[in-house]
Amino acid sequence: MEKGHLYLLPMTLGESPVNEVIPDAVLKQIIQFKFLVVENIKTTRRYLKKINREVDINSITFFELNKHTKSEEINSFLNPCYEGNHVGIISEAGCPAVADPGSVLVAIAHKREIKVIPFVGPNSILMALMGSGFNGQSFKFSGYLDHDKARRKHQIRDLESDARKGTTQLFMETPFRNQQFLEDLLSSLHPDSLLCIAADITLETEFIQTHPVHFWKKNLPNLHKRPCIFAIG
Repeated sequence: MEKGHLYLLPMTLGESPVNEVIPDAVLKQIIQFKFLVVENIKTTRRYLKKINREVDINSITFFELNKHTKSEEINSFLNPCYEGNHVGIISEAGCPAVADPGSVLVAIAHKREIKVIPFVGPNSILMALMGSGFNGQSFKFSGYLDHDKARRKHQIRDLESDARKGTTQLFMETPFRNQQFLEDLLSSLHPDSLLCIAADITLETEFIQTHPVHFWKKNLPNLHKRPCIFAIG
């Protein structure tokens, strides 16, 4: 029997209408899967119903994959592939396996010679880079910076130094910490350094602007509880 494949399925970023962000052809395929590896079952159920209200949720087997999932559980998520079934991954990050726990399952699939098929969808990191005006040939995503204020300040200055050498630096913070994080950024960076703030990507309230630090200090946006990517270029 031929093995099933592992599909990387996109999800919307926030509450944007699904058909405005994800191609119809992809949406039609997403609701066909009977085995889904997801970060949050409740959120995924709601997402599937947004795609098609008639989808039979009870016919789908969900496996939950997040930072708390044990390795022995993860290893079992691809078992349906050995019976010829396809398995899909859906992530809260929009695109699975990019700054996301799904990369672990993708690595396992390659080791087991299970074909991996990524579908196109929204990715806040790439879209922030696209909208920043910064170098897209050389860039680095550092995820979350250190929560310790002193260590974070050193990190920010190191990122700024690397950006001046031509490598765009992207990073993020949890939405409820964004405002304080922005203020720390502005106090650590050189006034002439360019900072891109990309918030609420794909949503009606989307905000993507690049300005020198001295501009941001006088024009502080409200980023509280807004998903956001920061970039230095």
